[in-house]
Amino acid sequence: MRVITQETLGGPDVLTVVDAPEPQPLPTEVLVRVKAIGLNPLEARLRAGEFPLIGRPPFVLGWDISGVVGESPQTWRFRPGDEVFGMPLFPRAASAYAEVVSAPALHLVRKPASLSHVEAAALPLVGLTAWQGLVDLGGVTEGDRVLVHGGGGGVGHVAIQIAKAFGAYVIATAGGSKRKLVEGFGADEVIDYTAVDFTEAVRDIDVVLDTIGGDTVERSIGVLRPGGHLVTAVAEEDSELIAKCEAAGMRFSGIAVDPDPVGLRGLVDLVEQGRLRVHVQETFPFERVADAHRLLDGGHLQGKLVLTVDSSSPRECPTTSR
Repeated sequence: MRVITQETLGGPDVLTVVDAPEPQPLPTEVLVRVKAIGLNPLEARLRAGEFPLIGRPPFVLGWDISGVVGESPQTWRFRPGDEVFGMPLFPRAASAYAEVVSAPALHLVRKPASLSHVEAAALPLVGLTAWQGLVDLGGVTEGDRVLVHGGGGGVGHVAIQIAKAFGAYVIATAGGSKRKLVEGFGADEVIDYTAVDFTEAVRDIDVVLDTIGGDTVERSIGVLRPGGHLVTAVAEEDSELIAKCEAAGMRFSGIAVDPDPVGLRGLVDLVEQGRLRVHVQETFPFERVADAHRLLDGGHLQGKLVLTVDSSSPRECPTTSR
């Protein structure tokens, strides 16, 4: 099989396509013959060495996959040929930038027919972050006022739809160029953060879901109703922020997203009800991973980027992705 690996930390050109042995599944695991791989900004940061979540190179990045269960799965949960998707092993290395991935069966669910492999691969990390933040931690329910920061991004656009599905009134911040996109996901109000200070535009928020960090998350305390809930995906260990939130009489939760088949099935239910869709900005063939990472480095994405995998394509070992 082919994998995308890196021998050193650095820019997108350190990513290299090479041949490697197929992994051997352990009991309770399955081999997934990958059709598509979702990319996340976290992976660009790991590639560049911003923090050592999975150690030093060489390593293979990636978690979000969609594909087909291979022969002889070591579990009763799936049979060969089942179409599955998920985010195995996060935050441990899953080595998902590969044509074949060995994954715990419990970290995968069956792909609904209404989702393509590309869409399914785009959903797990952002979908579970939004689900765990709003449903498990935030307890969003009908009539709540929810503020989603970064409504046009990967987590944000899914979070808007989840909150709407649970009956919330949703306000989202986004750049002006993303207004129509964000409105299309069901936001009741969109605040252009480049032109308007959100702290002057909203009040009495029940739950804030922060995907931005910086001073945005701290200033969000001021828009919460008494006893409101600040949920952040990027500042979960900020002790000063936690203290300020609690001193103001607010609740604080940080998301450290983890594989969750219950949450994945919740997302699948919303997809099958027609209440959730994932937006893919662009797809790239496996060999053009470096080009995809250049877009990741640039930020300001609309939704997700996805690699497509064609296992029948010619192999060249090694091949630098350019």
